[in-house]
Amino acid sequence: MAKDRKHVVEFLDRALEDGSKLSPEEKLCSYKGILFPITICHPETLQALETFEARKDDVIMTGYPKCGSHWLGQILNNMSVIAAKYTEEEKTKRAELEKELDITPRLEFGDPSKFKRMENLPSRRIIITHLDPNILPKSAFKNKAKILVLIRNPKDTLVSFFHFNNKMSIFPTKTWDDFFTDFMNGKVSWGSYFDFVKEWDKYIDDENVTSLCYEELKENPNLEVKRIATFLGFPLTEKEIQSIVEKSSFKTMKQSGQETLGAFGDLLFRKGSVGDWKTLFSESQNKEMDRKFEEHLAGTKLGARIKYDIYCKT
Repeated sequence: MAKDRKHVVEFLDRALEDGSKLSPEEKLCSYKGILFPITICHPETLQALETFEARKDDVIMTGYPKCGSHWLGQILNNMSVIAAKYTEEEKTKRAELEKELDITPRLEFGDPSKFKRMENLPSRRIIITHLDPNILPKSAFKNKAKILVLIRNPKDTLVSFFHFNNKMSIFPTKTWDDFFTDFMNGKVSWGSYFDFVKEWDKYIDDENVTSLCYEELKENPNLEVKRIATFLGFPLTEKEIQSIVEKSSFKTMKQSGQETLGAFGDLLFRKGSVGDWKTLFSESQNKEMDRKFEEHLAGTKLGARIKYDIYCKT
């Protein structure tokens, strides 16, 4: 286990243990009409988040659960370290500070006082979250922090979330059919996938906001990493970009997952593939998802970026 990630591992292991002691009805809480797993997201923390002061040079990455946020977070952290030209000593000091401040892996995770502790983190802060713009603190927009919105086709997102949900004791387990229904109705943790994409679509033309597509990141990681670096103003060489891609590959991250994330690492990484939805979707479920996408996202810019006809049609 990597020493600089020990506090994260302990937080996640504790959440899994606490979740295993709760009844299905006790595992989720509601904040502003959205469900959250209570062992990692407390209503008091979500409320305190409203006072969080984002910085102009913050990098905030948001993605609906199971859209690849852990993967992109790793890319951003590797990119930040390389662009800043940190020495090994500087990297160690930064990791020790995060441990000392007990910084949790997602903005909405942990205790309400964490936002005060985050003020002691040096710039640039890489902030990862699953939140939509209605819950993300207003300071992120007022101070024009750089925001990356990660999207993935809804069918693969649903299948990946289903498997993840049933492996994690912080969530109530569901049958495939029940989880499909809940997902379509926004009755899963972090709420509606469709609302998440639709709400972020309203901001996608802002100069400090850009979108990334999971499928494009898989198909051409070098090109997408270069695009991210340009958006963030990181001057990287082709060799540095290739190094980031290699360090952030699914295979590499899966191999190191247990060391950096403990038991949670074994649960986090499954396939990371495109098209896995075909293993579970029935014909009627396919048609229902097609109708839902057409109704809610077909006319949006982010909906177009998903390339639904390519990735979600048989």
